[in-house]
Amino acid sequence: MKESSAAALPYARALHALARERNQIDVVGRELATVAELLEQDPEVSAFFAQPWVPAQAKQAIALEVAARLGVSELTRDFLGLVARRGRANHLRKMAEIFRDVVDADLGRARAKVRAAVALTEADREALRQRLGRALHGKQVVLEETVDDGLLGGFVAEVGTYIVDGSLDGQLARLRARLARG
Repeated sequence: MKESSAAALPYARALHALARERNQIDVVGRELATVAELLEQDPEVSAFFAQPWVPAQAKQAIALEVAARLGVSELTRDFLGLVARRGRANHLRKMAEIFRDVVDADLGRARAKVRAAVALTEADREALRQRLGRALHGKQVVLEETVDDGLLGGFVAEVGTYIVDGSLDGQLARLRARLARG
């Protein structure tokens, strides 16, 4: 089920405001990421929250049970209970994503999804962070790296709509296009 940003946005922003007010942004961010990961790994729990016929009280009880088992903070626990009671728990993954994006924006941070043919060395990571930071007007860049066996060599970095294609595949495609143009 595709999660709606419109449904998740006000909840994520409200939680961010409360977490900032209580100086708990890092804690709440980690806890939300843990809950989102749990929902990703356990499709039964995720499906439970998506069912419209399940009573709000039952969803709230399960959300509070999940919070207790994870040992989350009071703010996160209350948030999970509220979201479940309001029938929005099926949007928790999107809320966690938006929360992280709002925190990143506050801190002048950008996340880059990097696919590389082989794991990058620390020197490569730092050089890529610097290059992307300059291109993004001085933002601090956090790399989310994955190894992609489908790439022949190099890397592809994406930050929103900004893409740096340093892959051998991309270079070959550009060369092919130039040769085709004459």
